[in-house]
Amino acid sequence: MSFNKFGFLGLGLIGGSIARAIKKNHPDSFIVAYTPHKETVDKAHDEGIVDMPVYEIGKDFSECDIIFLCAPVEINNDNLEKLVPFLNENTLLTDIGSVKTGIHEKVKELGLEKQFIGGHPMAGTERIGFGNSKASLFENAYYILTKTENTNEEKLQYYYELVKEIGAIPLVIPYMQHDYITAAISHVPHVVSASLVNLVRNNDSEDQLMKLIAAGGFKDITRISSSSPVMWQQICTTNSYNISDLLSKYIDSLIDIKLAIDEHDNDKLFDFFSSAREYRESFIETSSGPIMQTFTIHVDIADKPGNLARVATLLSDNDINIKNIGIVHNREYERGTLRIELHDQTGKDAALKILNENGYPIRNS
Repeated sequence: MSFNKFGFLGLGLIGGSIARAIKKNHPDSFIVAYTPHKETVDKAHDEGIVDMPVYEIGKDFSECDIIFLCAPVEINNDNLEKLVPFLNENTLLTDIGSVKTGIHEKVKELGLEKQFIGGHPMAGTERIGFGNSKASLFENAYYILTKTENTNEEKLQYYYELVKEIGAIPLVIPYMQHDYITAAISHVPHVVSASLVNLVRNNDSEDQLMKLIAAGGFKDITRISSSSPVMWQQICTTNSYNISDLLSKYIDSLIDIKLAIDEHDNDKLFDFFSSAREYRESFIETSSGPIMQTFTIHVDIADKPGNLARVATLLSDNDINIKNIGIVHNREYERGTLRIELHDQTGKDAALKILNENGYPIRNS
């Protein structure tokens, strides 16, 4: 048994990245794809990622070994119903949604439990759409797999191996547990991030001074608020029970620490920040898991025109691939002037060597 013909219903950031990764690792694979936006699937075809672009859900998917449901959470259910009349009983079905209960219930309703394994790649960026997809998106990221009561174990094993081939770390867990975990480490943090942004917006002065001087700390913890509002609206409605339960616990903890602040309870305040720091620093230092490791260097340079370009050129001339680079104007919690983010530890080590050899002072990152 092997996967050679792949189908995609939806081809955004995640679906597009899976398709690219499959094509990179299996150049001879055949990919059929549908999206409601003709220009997207045509672009994927022009780039050689999709072999057969289709413009409706139909018989072209009947011979696929595996089909990825890559539309937003609620649309996946609709697409699955449309697919049923053309579905081969040997085809494995999977999805990429960050909420699993709804799709598992739909699969059971349609009698497709033997053919379905839920999937959730724990990777992404703030940028969306096929144009931002890349084959390396899943490298060292957890890829959750959720079985049904009747999942075919042979298909599960092949899917497991496919996940490893695209660079991700497969992890099989029950779908209800998945939804509670992701509510805690992903969904509630997005709600909190958005609420902090709205707190500043609603309490800023007319001259928007809060917005003007918002620096590293605030920007770091609210970065995820730039994600798709439509996607997060759907996540909150499809995983509402778990999100609401954890938000209640979070609100209780905020009330508790507010009382400690009001009462100047130094011991409680110290324990609050100390326990958070200790637990945060216990997270595994890899590029996977709920908090992604970054490979960052801070370099002291004069904040003048041309200096950033000179450093970027120096690294580029030495074949060092930069993920992100920029001058830090607001220096809350960090003293470095230039922040350089690399893709991995190898790139960071090479950049440190080159910068040191050329006399650039490096700050601890």
